[in-house]
Amino acid sequence: MPESTPLRVSVVIPVYSGEDTLPGLVDELAALAAPQLTPLGRAFEVTEVLLVWDRGPGWADQTIRDLAGAHSFVRPIWLSRNFGQHAATLAGMTSSQGEWVVTMDEDGQMDPSFIGAMIDRAYSDHAQLVYAAPTNPPPHGAVRNLASRTAKWIFVKVLAGRDFESFNSYRLIHGEVARSVAAYTGQGVYLDVALSWVVARVVTEPVVMRDEGRPAGSYSFSRLLAHFGRLVVSSGTRPLMFVSFLGAIFVVLGALLTIWILGSLIFSAVPVTGWPSTMVAILVVGGATLLSLGIIAQYVGAATNMSLGKPLYVVVRDPDDTFGS
Repeated sequence: MPESTPLRVSVVIPVYSGEDTLPGLVDELAALAAPQLTPLGRAFEVTEVLLVWDRGPGWADQTIRDLAGAHSFVRPIWLSRNFGQHAATLAGMTSSQGEWVVTMDEDGQMDPSFIGAMIDRAYSDHAQLVYAAPTNPPPHGAVRNLASRTAKWIFVKVLAGRDFESFNSYRLIHGEVARSVAAYTGQGVYLDVALSWVVARVVTEPVVMRDEGRPAGSYSFSRLLAHFGRLVVSSGTRPLMFVSFLGAIFVVLGALLTIWILGSLIFSAVPVTGWPSTMVAILVVGGATLLSLGIIAQYVGAATNMSLGKPLYVVVRDPDDTFGS
């Protein structure tokens, strides 16, 4: 049954270098700042847009100040240093006040006009979390798109242990869930992993993604690999089961190889030279050992950061209020 009182929606946008794209995106959100109806007739309004400055290059901080001066619904959130997109998103979620929280990127690729349809999906399916499901491919290279799809598939099908289709940074989250997750999510925990721990139902809503309002982002291979590593480690202990499974496989392979070698010595006149098979065994087992140690080391590093009390982010006042313009 559609609500007569508009649902209050908070929009959280982590800002790294969005001086070129933020004004247009906020103008689009301004059109949703008055009470209106979703496609199914449910009243909602965007009551606040939280722009979380993550201390990137350029003049995004001044853009945030200008937008806050021009729009009463814009709320700046200032971080003490660059903490990364997920930490900035969590900082905005913590400060939000809406009944529903929408997270989206600064680049203009995500169309705010789909917020109403995402709200309808949440109520139709009684879901606390709705992910946008792009119907068109992202504006990146084929290799990066394939890597992204593979990483998401591994998370959804192997690591998460949950039945949902996919995920991305365009999300609609129930406000209570969003603020609770933001409060307990620790250092090194991937936001979507933390959400998968607590939500009862996850659904998706088809959306059309637009071209970015600037050249497509160019993440280095090392950054993408580190991003995937955090996703794996924060998903839980399933990767450690992989380590045990890998060890069991090599125990079996070692036993079979031993039987084959002994059989060759006893029943075959062909001499067993041994050197090639020994080198192959060393390389394969050594590689598996290093891979396993690498996974374990990631867990040890994550546990160390949490035990040291390293903060996920720190919110401060506007630097201009401290140091002047």
